[in-house]
Amino acid sequence: MKIFKCLIVDDEPPAIRLVEKYVEKVAFLTLVASTTKALEAIKIIEENDIDLVFLDIQMPELTGIQLSKIIKHSHRDKVNIIFTTAYSQFALESYDLNALDYLLKPFAFERFYQAVLKLKTPEESYVSNSPTEEYVFIKTDGKNNFEKVYVKDIQYIEGVKNYVAIHLQDKRIITYNTLKNIQEWLPDSEFIKIHKSFIVSIKHITKTSTISVFVNDKELPLGNTHKTEFFESINSKRM
Repeated sequence: MKIFKCLIVDDEPPAIRLVEKYVEKVAFLTLVASTTKALEAIKIIEENDIDLVFLDIQMPELTGIQLSKIIKHSHRDKVNIIFTTAYSQFALESYDLNALDYLLKPFAFERFYQAVLKLKTPEESYVSNSPTEEYVFIKTDGKNNFEKVYVKDIQYIEGVKNYVAIHLQDKRIITYNTLKNIQEWLPDSEFIKIHKSFIVSIKHITKTSTISVFVNDKELPLGNTHKTEFFESINSKRM
């Protein structure tokens, strides 16, 4: 899974702390630095190969609009920018600058993660970093419909053409995505691919054979190209 390096630029410390809190929840984001000074931000970007800047607009020294022009001129489209501001009148100009998104303060976490998902694809999902209650928001039907699913409840995942079916104990969720994208945010220690069309939760496997993997009462095919990796993983847990 690609990790995107982030920088927060805002002259208001409470605003910085909120974005820092949000960044910590997103598995594919890592915070490199936060600063209240626009000129310092330029140096941080140069020295740390930043992928994404959360940028306030109304700041001393340089406005966010001015700073974004400097960033875009120096780095072209390599550095993504999400504007975070209390002023809606700058929205049109921000889109002219090809900003990734425009967050109007105060913004909730749900709006935040919808913005950062654009770093990947609009259809990809979000995974929390919580060590005890890891969860994912799955995009379902409709423009902005997401369903919260706890990773521990996922039994297996099935790829069907351009869709993915996520099977839980009592239901399944269909999302427009690819198995490859889904696999990127799954914990490698808990899930394993057994076939070109199936990823299973190791803890939900009840038995295996040379051609099949059983997840509870469901028999799934074990592909030849995945057998070696699968049995190495299973043998490491055998008593």
